[in-house]
Amino acid sequence: MKTRKPKPQRWKGVCAYDGGGFGGWQSQPDGRAVQDVIERRLREVLGRAVRIHGSGRTDAGVHALGQVFHFDAPWAHGPEALRRALQSRLPPTLQLRSLRPVRPTFHARFSAKGKIYRYEIHRGQADPFRAPFAWSVNRPLNWDAMREAARRLVGRHDFGAFAAENGAKRRSTVRQLRRVSCVRRGRRISLTYEGDGFLFKMARSLTGTLVNVGLGKLAPAEVAALLKSGRRTPLVQTAPPHGLVLVKVLY
Repeated sequence: MKTRKPKPQRWKGVCAYDGGGFGGWQSQPDGRAVQDVIERRLREVLGRAVRIHGSGRTDAGVHALGQVFHFDAPWAHGPEALRRALQSRLPPTLQLRSLRPVRPTFHARFSAKGKIYRYEIHRGQADPFRAPFAWSVNRPLNWDAMREAARRLVGRHDFGAFAAENGAKRRSTVRQLRRVSCVRRGRRISLTYEGDGFLFKMARSLTGTLVNVGLGKLAPAEVAALLKSGRRTPLVQTAPPHGLVLVKVLY
């Protein structure tokens, strides 16, 4: 009697990674992207090439706690067995946090309703354990001005002034920024952004701009004017990648 082959199933994976050792999320010619590493391991486990689709890109050096991806593949031994098989030979800087079957209509990118990013800043020089995950700013920051500027960013706006060009034509630069929270604990500052979507380097550009406000290079009213203009100028600084974390993708 012939054994029935399992039918292809759509799988949703959630992974976390230290972006410092990867060339970003999206597949790269040198094979150093997170996507490349996961796809190689899938091929080893399943014996076939499998393409995965992420919720979106993260740049080289950017970290993730909850990057989401999906793929289609047959598997007969249960979700946890597949997760363990994949995790067993992944590098320690890449963790497959969960893996489960989903409906065929689920899409990691197009089903997403929003994302949450967090950016970590350290006032002064961060210690060697925090430095890879925070931007060390060695000058005093005007906290009240930063919070006032952050409040002006909330809402539905054209965020073209806070996007970097990546060669791709965008249909629209309008996004809904639902929340910008600024939390200070001693020398640590956490900026959290929640929105329905983010443009290329938008979270890092917002952070760089808020830091410039804290340094006195920009006033909160000037941030509002930049937002209204929809045009990027040298006043908008892109913060370093290593302070940024993709916290969660919302569905």
